[in-house]
Amino acid sequence: MKKAIIIFCWLAAGFGSISGQTFSIDTISDEVFQRMKGKSYGSDCSVPRSELRYLRLSHYGGDGKIHDGELVCNKMIANDLKEIFQVLFKNKYPIERMRLIDDYDADDERSMTDNNTSCFNFRTIAGSKKLSKHSLGLAIDINPLYNPCVKQSKNGGTIVQPASARRYANRKKRWPYKITKGDLCYRLFVEHGFKWGGEWRSLKDYQHFER
Repeated sequence: MKKAIIIFCWLAAGFGSISGQTFSIDTISDEVFQRMKGKSYGSDCSVPRSELRYLRLSHYGGDGKIHDGELVCNKMIANDLKEIFQVLFKNKYPIERMRLIDDYDADDERSMTDNNTSCFNFRTIAGSKKLSKHSLGLAIDINPLYNPCVKQSKNGGTIVQPASARRYANRKKRWPYKITKGDLCYRLFVEHGFKWGGEWRSLKDYQHFER
């Protein structure tokens, strides 16, 4: 009985692994912070470390196997992300890769090109001086290579980010990892109060969900 109570309390606190599945929420340990320091968490970062949370989230990859992913996000959305990814996992929704963006030296282009799902990265919006929602840990990019950011340039051309995702800018075609209005990923994030970049008017950021 005592052992059962200990396990229950451990899981209730937001940690634990059940049958090889891990869905945990923790503060930013010194070890994780050292990975972030000077990268996603630069010297100019104005977000207190105490406002961030480190998540371990099991997910199915495109290979059909279970993988152990990791994210850093704002504590305000930590429980939401945990609940969303638990449902995605239950339904075997494919997330190809989920590593801290610091493994890419906080380089968004590299991370997106590798189809890496990520959240916190203290930076400005590309082409502006305004802080991105990623800077607050309140935005997440899901399978970004197959769900690129698409916008029109001033000269009438089309800018696609990541650059290697131009073939996926045409949303009329079908392919794995594609996020569409109404699919499970979209529904879960919207139900949890997130807005989808694929519904924006000025540009279409199909990978992006933000609170």
